[in-house]
Amino acid sequence: MPQKKVIAKKIELPLLQEIGDFYKDIFRQDDSRWSFGVPHLPEYIRSNLKHDLRAYQESSIRNLNYTQKDSNANSRFNQLLFHMATGSGKTDVMAALMLYMYYEAGMQNFLFVVNTNAVVAKTRENLINSSSPKYLFSSNLMLEGEKLEIREVDRFPSRSEKGVIYLRLSTVQTLANELSSYRENGLTYEELAGQKLVILADEAHHFSAGTKSAGEKKDRAWENVLDRIRQINPANRQFEFTATIDLQNEAIRNKYANKIVAQYELSRFVRDGYSKKVRYLQANADDEQKMLNAVLLSQYRKHIARENEIADFKPVILFKSNKIDISKATRDHFLELMDGLTVEELRSFIEQSQKSTNSIILKKVYDYFSNKNLAQLVVELQRDFNALNTINVNDTASDGILGDLNDLKNLNSLEEADNPFRVIFAVAKLSEGWDVLNLYDIVRISEGAEKATTKTATNSEAQLVGRGARYYPFEYERRKSFTRRFDNSDSDCSVLEYLDYHTINEPKYLENLRKSLDEMDLPVEDDSSFELLSTTVKEKFKKTKFYQSGKLYYNTVEDIPTHDWDSLAKYGVRVAELPEVDLSSSVIEENGGVILGDVQTTTKILELDADMSNRLLKKAIARNPFYRFNRLREYLPNLKSIRSFLEDGEWLGAIPELKVTLAEGQTFTVELQLKAVEQYLAYIQRSILMNYKKQRGTNHFIGVPVREIVQDYDKKFSHQVSGQVISQIIRAKDMRGKDWFPHLDAIVDGLEESLIDLIEGYVEQLQEKYEDVYLIRNDERTNGLKLHEFVADGGHYAGFMPDFVLYLGSFGEIVQVYIEPKGEQLLERDQWKEDLLQSLNRSEVLVEDDNVRLLGVHFYVNGDARGVRDELRKRVL
Repeated sequence: MPQKKVIAKKIELPLLQEIGDFYKDIFRQDDSRWSFGVPHLPEYIRSNLKHDLRAYQESSIRNLNYTQKDSNANSRFNQLLFHMATGSGKTDVMAALMLYMYYEAGMQNFLFVVNTNAVVAKTRENLINSSSPKYLFSSNLMLEGEKLEIREVDRFPSRSEKGVIYLRLSTVQTLANELSSYRENGLTYEELAGQKLVILADEAHHFSAGTKSAGEKKDRAWENVLDRIRQINPANRQFEFTATIDLQNEAIRNKYANKIVAQYELSRFVRDGYSKKVRYLQANADDEQKMLNAVLLSQYRKHIARENEIADFKPVILFKSNKIDISKATRDHFLELMDGLTVEELRSFIEQSQKSTNSIILKKVYDYFSNKNLAQLVVELQRDFNALNTINVNDTASDGILGDLNDLKNLNSLEEADNPFRVIFAVAKLSEGWDVLNLYDIVRISEGAEKATTKTATNSEAQLVGRGARYYPFEYERRKSFTRRFDNSDSDCSVLEYLDYHTINEPKYLENLRKSLDEMDLPVEDDSSFELLSTTVKEKFKKTKFYQSGKLYYNTVEDIPTHDWDSLAKYGVRVAELPEVDLSSSVIEENGGVILGDVQTTTKILELDADMSNRLLKKAIARNPFYRFNRLREYLPNLKSIRSFLEDGEWLGAIPELKVTLAEGQTFTVELQLKAVEQYLAYIQRSILMNYKKQRGTNHFIGVPVREIVQDYDKKFSHQVSGQVISQIIRAKDMRGKDWFPHLDAIVDGLEESLIDLIEGYVEQLQEKYEDVYLIRNDERTNGLKLHEFVADGGHYAGFMPDFVLYLGSFGEIVQVYIEPKGEQLLERDQWKEDLLQSLNRSEVLVEDDNVRLLGVHFYVNGDARGVRDELRKRVL
């Protein structure tokens, strides 16, 4: 039974409220802070970072700009906190912040402090080592045409060189000892007093002990050291970063409530799709059974990735213990288990587990492998999980599992193709600084009933789970994504977007773990709280001629020759239908964005062939690194030059003017004109990136046997339905006695059920006109009935599977109508799918059977707002 979650007291954050109010105020547009970084951060930040910043990361820099451009910044905003979820890219923000403070405030000295050597080493890879795959800056740092260098130092120079950012990386312990000991060549407070300095304090929750009544003496001393450094020069700044700040603690709240300049909680991070989903699997299994479960689940992920042509996918398992001797014994036991595994033992384990498991995902794994060659599977497991592919990183110091630098290198390169490790054994502490992305299973090793885990220990484990939830951006259908893409899909690939935590089944432990996860605000699914709704094909339907010899139709795809990528239209940019840029309002970002409210608007025309507009276009191009020629050629293989891109009719020359919406009375300044051009370029950039594919649909449709599409299927649903609207709740609709529906039950949400009811209202009329009338539920996992855009001015190449096909067969003619229900929140994003369906009605379609006619209708939405009922009546009745 789900545990009741304790709702924490809502905390007011005055600084964020102040910033939000400022950006809402239409009358503050003349303030330079209002327009900073809208719609994108300045070029000097974007072009010098390896990664494109996400919206919430950009927002944090805009908020920082608000504080630092304040006339009283030295007193009001010399200490700020960035409260951002584990895995949300705090170090990317830190890199952007360094560029900002150098360019805007002339700051050249940066002191990075943290409490562990492990994070220092990791940050050196991020900010100093340009040859590291973890390096966060561009390979060639340039600022206004001059080279910029990030130089690591032990002491800051008395005279700074132009074009150099000096960075000292240190643990706070080392720094405190150095400042108090007056060693030769060591830092002193007196030396620091004469220099302007930015402190970057990572994992800052360790530096707030002095504000707690029970704070440890050493932590209090660290906090005092940083305070003294900051206060020694009024120009100094202290920017702190943490994912875990306890604002329920009154002392912490009093200190930080008015210093939090960015807030991005873990629950929002997960909800926005930037992380894996997390679920825990609890069972009465012993450690050996949990090991086999984890290995099979990990190998299942690898198989699913391979079957879907996802290259170099290597899921990693972490076996977590609380004691070093137990962890070492666990590794020995694991290697013995793998080395001695036989086909008979594996078959027996799978068969017994199939009967006893309550886990939806493990049942799927057992079913999958029970149909495979187990002898081949055993060989595969023994090869993939041999001793050379395991690593033991049991720590003996406070640095956590990254205390050894060799281990640091191995663990922080787990995603690399040449890194062999599939299994980690660790007495894992909080593990701050561990940035692994392809960790998919964490297995908690039991230690006996008398070792029921304490709340302190489960807090640490919850943090480890949070770090393991970082999203792995694998490439699927030739496209890489940095957010989840299978949330609303029954695709088997959804298993590649889950972190599974295999728990021990001890009541006290589970209670403490739930509390720890709740306090982190980390959404976690309990796999045992799910049920599987299954439905089977009616035996009567299997006897029909339609099932035995009928076909359903999809269109073929073809390779796109390189020479065919010759215009923006081929990338889905429809010049005649370009969206209008709305500068009268912007989307407000939570905790500080931009909004103008309801205002009267007017439309302005910006002619791009005018001299001024042409200069704006060139400036906007120069400010966006995507439009550098070498980068463009990766996606536009026929492009001859930047000049050609700007002027030729196939490219930007095809766009004579832009339509821009302004607020009534709003002056169309040069700055706003530039902003409009930048937004158009961003739109075109997205179209190019999304749609550059190697295959496209054709207008040639071929048949797939009905019996391959209409099969038994199931859908997982959760008892936890809080926060869901009724149309999202999955349920089984009894379809017995309704011969026009092939399955015994329709497993549907509310919107899909409404569509079925609509079709049922016409069944009698349809049966008077057609011999065969069937509504086919197109289960996504069959993957055999995918439509691809085929019109000449298309631009979406991924394809999609319509949820329903209405099959109407009569003497001499067959009509198939593709129908897609769609929630309101997805209408704009998926409009191209509706366009594809409509193109079936107006474009030439070649079907292998001349007697077949294919039709599409508008999306079916709540209340039938797009008129599917009338469309069906006109087209098929």
